[in-house]
Amino acid sequence: MKETIIELLGQALETLKADGTLPADASPQIKVDPTKDKSHGDYASNLAMMTSKAAGMKPRDLAEKLIAALPASDAVSKVEIAGPGFLNFFADTGAVADIVRRVFSESDSFGHSDVGAGEKVQVEFVSANPTGPLHVGHGRGAAVGDVLCRLLAATGHDVTREFYYNDAGAQINNLALSAQARAKGLGPDDASWPADGYRGDYISELAASYMAGDTVEADGKQVTGAADPDDLEAIRVFAVAYLRNEQDLDLKAFGVEFDVYFLESSLYSDGKVEETVKRLVDNGYTYEDDGALWLRTTDFGDDKDRVMRKRDGGYTYFLPDVAYHLDKWQRGFTQVINEQGADHHSTVTRVRAGLQALQADIPKGWPDYVLHQMVTVMRSGEEVKLSKRAGSYVTLRDLIEEVGRDATRYFLAARRADSQLTFDIDLARSQSNDNPVYYIQYAHARVHSVLRKASREEKPFDEALAMAQLTLLTSDQEKAVMNRMAQFPDVVAHAAKVREPQQVAQYLQDLSSDFHTCYNAVKVMVEDDATRNARMALGLATAQVIRNGLALLGVSAPEEM
Repeated sequence: MKETIIELLGQALETLKADGTLPADASPQIKVDPTKDKSHGDYASNLAMMTSKAAGMKPRDLAEKLIAALPASDAVSKVEIAGPGFLNFFADTGAVADIVRRVFSESDSFGHSDVGAGEKVQVEFVSANPTGPLHVGHGRGAAVGDVLCRLLAATGHDVTREFYYNDAGAQINNLALSAQARAKGLGPDDASWPADGYRGDYISELAASYMAGDTVEADGKQVTGAADPDDLEAIRVFAVAYLRNEQDLDLKAFGVEFDVYFLESSLYSDGKVEETVKRLVDNGYTYEDDGALWLRTTDFGDDKDRVMRKRDGGYTYFLPDVAYHLDKWQRGFTQVINEQGADHHSTVTRVRAGLQALQADIPKGWPDYVLHQMVTVMRSGEEVKLSKRAGSYVTLRDLIEEVGRDATRYFLAARRADSQLTFDIDLARSQSNDNPVYYIQYAHARVHSVLRKASREEKPFDEALAMAQLTLLTSDQEKAVMNRMAQFPDVVAHAAKVREPQQVAQYLQDLSSDFHTCYNAVKVMVEDDATRNARMALGLATAQVIRNGLALLGVSAPEEM
């Protein structure tokens, strides 16, 4: 319907340009939006106000000319002028009801499109250090990143999901030392405990598994514990594999999968870090000072130059990041999105600067970033600060065990990534309309409850009859549901374009609200066969859209609650 109105207004513009009302070069963007007050019609446009200056007349006067120039259409019953010059369109009932036919026809693919035209896009997300269980911040990154991948795939992009493991550096060394201390029977309170050691109970579990000679699998490779507390390298290899396996189990429980697992250590073993350094030096963007090698990132907008190689010969963390992103570019990913925590904000400028200094024809502003803010977990009005197992934070697995995967995924993806999130465990567990997950899933289950009732009363759904009688869906509540359903493809496309998965979550709440209102106001199980089947079709179409939207969020759509 929206596209139809845009097309009609476009033709009206051409007519007014042809008769001299508008200049021939006038090309305003035609904007059409659903109305909030249905007494003002179904859709509204501010086109008359946007073009009145070019026409040299008052907006209401131009609105009258636009209405007069509109081609005849069975889709629109009438058009009215409101306020300073808004055009309010009242959709024909039959045209509005066509969305039900479209949903039935497209089924699981309704809302999908090919606007991405098969463009390759890589999304890197989670990318947690393999030094402990995933925490709720990682969970938010997993939810936002995974939904973003689903949205991009649904809009025709060729998506690659990538997890970058920082399996090199000081943190991994601290992990190995912590596990070794536990393997030798030491605890965090012992004087010889590593200064920056990890203290969670999971380190004890890891050390016990190593000393028992267990075999763990990570990324298709098996590692067996050597059971030797003095072999620090063996402990390091086992610890990384053990925790990678733990994180894989967390992600599996969360319904998140990856196409590529990339190891930071491979950048060193494959010589890509040294290659990157040489390229930066050869390009003249480096200098030595106080025994360290610096990169002139200020040449590319950074507030100060950055150290690449420290005096002790080790590299700072941003240098392998540059090498890693050069590798992404060389793999053919002209579109890359990094979903990371807001604490990575400072790396954005320096990584982009490093990439520009490589002179590899990488566009400025590449890659894209989606940065998520912190998550605060609440229970009974108080903040939950740590997990006994992790020792210093709330784990993703704790949250899933508390409230289930559906609620965890929905709550972590349902707010803008750049806004701080309060995760209320009590709300997520509640079976009430205040819980958005329950509210949406209940709308889906309600439809199937009606179907079961119809079957018991020997009045099964007759699709052919329903499709022939959709013009009976004339109430304001029914039209509101249909108009909302019609917005779904635009919501999906826009959410993918602006990288905002929460738009789908908000849409599902709005659609569910429209449906519950309609269900309470309009009786479905009436005696008249035509009316009953038309209303059942509306319910089934609504359930399909809800199911499609929940699938994009990675949330289930139960038929019973």
